[in-house]
Amino acid sequence: MASFAKIENNIVITVVSVVNEVLKDSNGIEQEQLGINFLKTLYNEPNAIWKQTSYNTNAGVHYLGGTPFRKNHAGIGFNYDEQINAFIPPKPYNSWILNEETCNWEAPISYPIDGQKYFWNEENQSWTLQSI
Repeated sequence: MASFAKIENNIVITVVSVVNEVLKDSNGIEQEQLGINFLKTLYNEPNAIWKQTSYNTNAGVHYLGGTPFRKNHAGIGFNYDEQINAFIPPKPYNSWILNEETCNWEAPISYPIDGQKYFWNEENQSWTLQSI
């Protein structure tokens, strides 16, 4: 199955699956545009903006060893950045910074690596140990 994100004002408003056969041209090669054409016809929205997204891509890595596709699998509320052709998740906290390589948000302070569990405390701009 192939996934496609519908975009309005650079925001993903829905993500749908399309059978891979719909994407194949006469030579059996998958073409994104064929999926886009199919969805525009299916939903009777000729001006809709659809972009293919990969379920197996996160932070610029394809987990099955394939080619990473648009940095992250799109989700509702994600931003689509046309300049870098990438899906960017919603910013979790005002202080977090976009890693332009992965297109994911990162805390301004690295997560502690000590086997403990922490949550981000935006007010204190720090990781706070979770109490059990």
